[in-house]
Amino acid sequence: MPEASRAITIALAGQPNVGKSTVFNMLTGLRQHVGNWPGKTVEQKTGEFSRQGQAVRLVDLPGTYSLTANSEEERIARDYIIREHPDVVVVIVNAAALERSLYLVAELLALPAPLVIGLNMVDVARRHGINAEAHVLGAALRAPVVALVASRGEGLRELLAAALRLAGNPAAFDPNRPAIRAKHRTVLEEIRALIAGHVPAPYPEDWVALKLLEGDAEVAHQLRAAAPEVWERVQARLVEHEDAYLDIAGGRYEWIARMVRAAVLRPTTGVVSLTSRLDKIATHPVWGLALLLAIFGLVFWLTYTVALPIVNWSDAIVIKGLSDRARAALAAEPAWFCRLIVDGILGGAGRVLTFLPILVVFFAVLGFLEDVGYFVRGAYVMDRYMHWMGLHGKSVLPLCLGFGCNVPAVLGTRIIEDRRARWLTILLAPLVPCTGRLAVIAFLTPAFFGGAAVLVSWGLVAVNLIVLVFTGIVLNRLVFGGAHTAFVMEMPLYHLPNARTIGLFAWHNTFAFVRKAGTIILAMSLLVAAFSALPGGDVESSLLARLGRALVPLGRWLGLEDWRLIVALLTSFVAKENTIATLGTLYGAGDGTGLAARVGATLSPGAALAFLVVQMLFIPCAATVAVIRQETGTWKQAAVSVGLLLFIALLAGIVTHCLWR
Repeated sequence: MPEASRAITIALAGQPNVGKSTVFNMLTGLRQHVGNWPGKTVEQKTGEFSRQGQAVRLVDLPGTYSLTANSEEERIARDYIIREHPDVVVVIVNAAALERSLYLVAELLALPAPLVIGLNMVDVARRHGINAEAHVLGAALRAPVVALVASRGEGLRELLAAALRLAGNPAAFDPNRPAIRAKHRTVLEEIRALIAGHVPAPYPEDWVALKLLEGDAEVAHQLRAAAPEVWERVQARLVEHEDAYLDIAGGRYEWIARMVRAAVLRPTTGVVSLTSRLDKIATHPVWGLALLLAIFGLVFWLTYTVALPIVNWSDAIVIKGLSDRARAALAAEPAWFCRLIVDGILGGAGRVLTFLPILVVFFAVLGFLEDVGYFVRGAYVMDRYMHWMGLHGKSVLPLCLGFGCNVPAVLGTRIIEDRRARWLTILLAPLVPCTGRLAVIAFLTPAFFGGAAVLVSWGLVAVNLIVLVFTGIVLNRLVFGGAHTAFVMEMPLYHLPNARTIGLFAWHNTFAFVRKAGTIILAMSLLVAAFSALPGGDVESSLLARLGRALVPLGRWLGLEDWRLIVALLTSFVAKENTIATLGTLYGAGDGTGLAARVGATLSPGAALAFLVVQMLFIPCAATVAVIRQETGTWKQAAVSVGLLLFIALLAGIVTHCLWR
């Protein structure tokens, strides 16, 4: 066992949908740190904990199907193992789809790190008639294999113990590695001999030779830059054997077949799995879409039934009570200072925090859908509609992230190799209603439309999706000439949800929102409060009122005669939740009624609906604009995104108001 004074670093690897995140959450709990990889925008998760006095640092590598540098996630995963030298790599594989999962294991075995395999979802596999025997697979691999049901915490203690044992004695790791087919083994040896002594540190020569023969462009570029004197001879041999990658992949698949034949018992022919039965509905072109829309309706129903009463109570009792006490305590202070504290902090950022229950419900439902395996089905159902816009399934997945936040939706477009499809997806991502927009809708719609709030909210989401599709079709035809791309999507088996995993998902996302409320929203609330108090302390004659009144002629086209609503829309550029913060600041404590009710009393139904439509389609927030600039490399494309959504939002709002009137 390694010295207890030194933390053992364990890298956690695996393909998407194998339960890697569940393992990470179960082992680390709330002891997680989330940031970005150095110099990257891909999320990095690390966790520290202790087992029997031994400090452990767990690093969650990005989920990836392979280690060929086709995406940022693949480069990060393999470079971390090569450059950072973790003590051991724990690879999570899916017992119900072992053939696909073992391909990543085959590639990891070529890297200089001992492996422990976590055979996850053995319960799901058994329910589908698949019996994967961990001890037999371990004997075939000559590597530690531990059976897991990560969702219930089964096998995690044994997995961690195996990892710590191997970290303490890495020399004992002597696995059964896949070999290249005989046809190109001699060529591989020749390339290895040519590059000997010329490979830049810390890359292993054997691995570099294999990746060169496999056609890895990044490894080829690094060798060409480090050793130009040998590159020409290496390149000549590679050109003569351009088909070598087939023998490399073929050797891996033959190795996988041997492992699976040894360790897996298949169900009898004719057995129809639960996943197959459920997918007849979930992936059906008609019923699947109806199910997806029904699920969104259910989310809103749960929000209004469970969360909204708590929000209303917090707004009317907690915020009003604190505001009254603060106003009494600051009665002797200048009016502008009182407004900063009462309206800026309590009425603005404080009121935004009151609708935390809405976000908790939303993230809990989203986590549930992802945990049971439905999330990918929703993406699959939308895939055929993406083709109308010339996009494919890889565009669906980032767009689905937009329901949580548009920033990761834009970042998620990195998985799209085609430049045209990626740029179009980035343009469309801000049209997906994020949690900030949905929270505003959930807060205001009941005050505007009473018992019809659920139906109106569902309709607003549907309008957003329709506008997204229509905009994509128009842009693809006018700008990109109607080009199309194709994609094959893999779907995991359905499995029972885990309350701990869902709870951690909701916690981390809600906590991220609280941090935003404590920084960006608080700053914006204070700014709005200051501009609403200056120069003389009276809101009606303030700088903010002057700006709002200057835009009232435009607001009349939307039915918005109150300048405060126009200002609320403008401040949503910083963060969508600022709409509520700004309204709380500008409408003040009123007569004791809730904020939503006070806002609702100032609008006709047509104007209220137009306001909500514009809110849903309005320009992306500042963080999203910054990420668009970062991902596209130019402010011009970020400006195009802002201008496009501003035009769409105003046009939709004007049409909505005119039709209602």
